[in-house]
Amino acid sequence: MSIWEEAYLRKAQYNSRRHFLKKCTSGLGALALGSLMGCGNQHRSTAENAFVPGQGPHFAPKAKSVIFLHMAGGPSHLELFDYKPTLEKLHGKDTPASLMEGKEFAFLKGTPKLLGPQASFAQHGESGAFVSDYLPEFAQMVDEVSFLKAMHTNEFNHAPAQLFMHTGSPRLGKPSMGAWSVYGLGSENKDLPGYVVLTSGGGAISAGKSAWGSGFLPTVYQGVQCRSQGDPVLFLSNPVSIDERLRKKSIDAINQINRLEYEEAGDPEILTRISQYELAFRMQTSVPETMNINDEPAHIHQMYGTEPGKASFANNCLLARRLVEKGVRFIQLFDNRWDTHGVGAGNGVGSGMRRSCKAIDQPIAALLKDLKQRGLLEETLVVWGGEFGRTPMMEARTGEGFDGRDHHLEAFTMWMAGAGVKKGTVHGVTDEIGYYGIEGRTHVHDLQATILERLGFDHEKLTYEFQGRDFRLTDVHGKVIREILS
Repeated sequence: MSIWEEAYLRKAQYNSRRHFLKKCTSGLGALALGSLMGCGNQHRSTAENAFVPGQGPHFAPKAKSVIFLHMAGGPSHLELFDYKPTLEKLHGKDTPASLMEGKEFAFLKGTPKLLGPQASFAQHGESGAFVSDYLPEFAQMVDEVSFLKAMHTNEFNHAPAQLFMHTGSPRLGKPSMGAWSVYGLGSENKDLPGYVVLTSGGGAISAGKSAWGSGFLPTVYQGVQCRSQGDPVLFLSNPVSIDERLRKKSIDAINQINRLEYEEAGDPEILTRISQYELAFRMQTSVPETMNINDEPAHIHQMYGTEPGKASFANNCLLARRLVEKGVRFIQLFDNRWDTHGVGAGNGVGSGMRRSCKAIDQPIAALLKDLKQRGLLEETLVVWGGEFGRTPMMEARTGEGFDGRDHHLEAFTMWMAGAGVKKGTVHGVTDEIGYYGIEGRTHVHDLQATILERLGFDHEKLTYEFQGRDFRLTDVHGKVIREILS
């Protein structure tokens, strides 16, 4: 029996309040280290490196990696992919009372006016998919993707909806999808984290770092936030007057103490701490090399619209491709510019959303093209979407000419590409104004089940025992969306 398996079996002995109070400085120190260094850990590619006895895939996976492009704030499907000429005709009319009664909204009150599409639509590709003029570059790639046009969720506010999308629960404390994925599969690169997070668009997302946390899984599985500007990971560089040799000696000394502590306490979180220190040392070389896009050829920078040294969504898309090439298992890109209530000039679904789309259109199209030309798209699952949709009704906080839309949980659009997802398909239909899904409705738990399926997991069997019961990402819900899979 390995020390990792022994630690797992002995863990239950050390969950008492007395043990916590006795050892809290070590346990909280490990958490602080993970937070300050931004370090998770490399995960198992073999049983020898497993932190918890590995489940492994339940069947042959279609995807080796996942890139999840999350547009934080909730992009409006009615301005991007879900063309509704009837809504255009009803622009400015009173919303039927039946659409308001008994419904929960963040800001809508009384009898709001319907708001017609603020974009122009056309059909593209052999599939004839509708895409608005907000996304001209992505429109050229529609034959690579499968649209989910009748997604729905349970939450209508940003933080709980983002948590629900990524952890399967609107409340704090559950592991994120990336953490579950690396817990199940591990990483193919021992010098890089198995789960990397990149952010753009300014400010923190509403759900905070819990959207990529490990929850009740060992902290070894949490996401590692990297940056496309400055040091890739905060506090990764050596302090002044500390060279690589001295850093290695200090880590060896610290981990010798940690191993003695583990022999006394048997707490598996101490092994996490040891791994974090060791990975952090290896990352000092591997991360700067991987995150440096300066060595990419000029035509790649032109294709993505990247500017080395700057923080941008374009840079993050190129980094996502580089991370896939390095064997990173789960990459999340959060872009925080999609809260289109229309409060303030140019912040609605008209000029405001058009500006947001300009920042992502070329990079997303380039990412799909680049993965395809390198032969990586067939083994990489790319997912795009927000935490919810936007209402067909106008959120008229400032009177006439207002182009804001409120949060909407009943219907929104997401898309997936690669890893055996059917190309050029549309699943799901909404009603004439894009309010309800009327055919092929899919839920957030269904999306999660489908992502895990592409990674080789039965979502009902990828479980972790916590507080006396087995938990899973999809809780007691979810079904794989077979209609979009080949």
